[in-house]
Amino acid sequence: MATKVIMVDDFDGHDGEDITRRDFEVSGTTYTIDLGDENFKKLQEALEALTPYLEKATKVKQAGRTRRSAPDGTPRLRGYSNSDVREWAGQEGVDVSLRGKIADEVYEKFIAAHPDAKPED
Repeated sequence: MATKVIMVDDFDGHDGEDITRRDFEVSGTTYTIDLGDENFKKLQEALEALTPYLEKATKVKQAGRTRRSAPDGTPRLRGYSNSDVREWAGQEGVDVSLRGKIADEVYEKFIAAHPDAKPED
């Protein structure tokens, strides 16, 4: 008993001998689709027309709510913000920038003054 596989074009649903699995890439992602010769030619033309736009475009990263933590993955403080650290440092006469990274020494002094701020290990 023989089995016959009938390939169907994923784009327009026709079947035929020219239908085969076709791989193509867009922006570093590989896709696969079953297409006949005519639809594959149309796909290639569309990708060629799209290429100059992709080369000039900038990839947009999806916005997300990520939790920022120290480089080793542990939180810097528990229950306090960087604004709290800066405010405390100003009151204590500790040099700290108004923006940007807060020095490790400043965090250490803040935690020494606020033991409840030390994150759990």
